[in-house]
Amino acid sequence: MVVCVCNAIREGQVREVARGGARSACQAYRALGCQAKCGQCVPFARAIIDSERAAA
Repeated sequence: MVVCVCNAIREGQVREVARGGARSACQAYRALGCQAKCGQCVPFARAIIDSERAAA
């Protein structure tokens, strides 16, 4: 599933960087070499990161 249309970031990529230590959407985007543009994806990215942290 696409998380961020602006940067073409997929859910699996966000999960991977969350497992790698990203604790916020901003950290995840930086780890992927980009930044949020319109910001509509940030709540979804945050929810994915939170679910990965809870599962760890």
